[in-house]
Amino acid sequence: MFKASIMAAVIAALPAVTVAQANLTAETTSPGSTPHYIDTTLAAVLESAGVASLQITEGATLTNSVQAVAEGQLDMAPAPLILPFLMSRGIGPYSGVGEEKGAELAGNLRALFFTAASAQIFGHYDSGAITDITQLDGLRIWNGPPRGAALTSGRAAVQLLSGLTEGEGYEGIQSPWPDTVSSITGGGADGWTIPEGLPSGRQIAISAAGAITIYDMPSDLLNSELGQQIMNAPGHAVYSVPVDEYRAAYEGNDITIVTDDDTFDSFATAFAQIVPASMDDELAYQVTKAFLEGQERFETGSPRGPYLFLSFGDIDGTSQGVCGAVKMLMHPGAIRAYEDAGHTVADCVRP
Repeated sequence: MFKASIMAAVIAALPAVTVAQANLTAETTSPGSTPHYIDTTLAAVLESAGVASLQITEGATLTNSVQAVAEGQLDMAPAPLILPFLMSRGIGPYSGVGEEKGAELAGNLRALFFTAASAQIFGHYDSGAITDITQLDGLRIWNGPPRGAALTSGRAAVQLLSGLTEGEGYEGIQSPWPDTVSSITGGGADGWTIPEGLPSGRQIAISAAGAITIYDMPSDLLNSELGQQIMNAPGHAVYSVPVDEYRAAYEGNDITIVTDDDTFDSFATAFAQIVPASMDDELAYQVTKAFLEGQERFETGSPRGPYLFLSFGDIDGTSQGVCGAVKMLMHPGAIRAYEDAGHTVADCVRP
């Protein structure tokens, strides 16, 4: 009887062993950014659920992080969707990898969930040289880190606003993410264009050095042929927030918001939370399940919560920006978690 009781206890303990807390490594962007908030909140959610301990390295260049996940050297990272697209072709920051190896690496990536919370903005100090954001000739514009998705989007934004290309009509200023605020507040740029969540701690920090103005992408330019090309480019998604809500998010700071209508419109940087395709199915399921069950924590843990545009519902592929030029498959464990939660998942994201 005693032996039988021990055996029963061992058998009862087996399910707990299969879902024992894992130790996972992750990289994310600098504090104050939307990916940083999402990743640190996810870490808290996973810890609370007993699913995983997520060890996060901050201030990473996501170009490198995406490759590290693809190579199996890192368990998780937020990926601007333009990066897997470029990797799959061995171009841009992955030109040194080559097309064949790039396609192989991109094929090793899987998504757990998606977000499009970082919209491209343009800003400048009110006391600076800029009085018209369409006239940027000869000025110094901070347009991103030294390489990667944000730099691509930043250059596109300046071209849309002014028709200028970097090195010809204006001087592009780049610095690593951790140095962004100091680069701008130190007088190194006349203006800046950055993909930002709402509200952005980075913009609040910049405004502490003097009054600033933030602009969306003007409607006539956004609706132009070039604007639509940029809006529909790989890695971008539509972003629109009522301007009153946008202004309210920065209330109390020396920040003016300028739009040409009643909404703040721009192109968002579409992201996927990526893991290696080889991640254990049950682990991917438990991580995604905890993410979905943590919706309230994501949405109420920060003023930016309501504007994360995280994929807590059905996955249609189009809204997430992954069923067109960008191909990003979901992990089977993540798909199971979504379906168990009652959500539909489009065929185009299934492995």
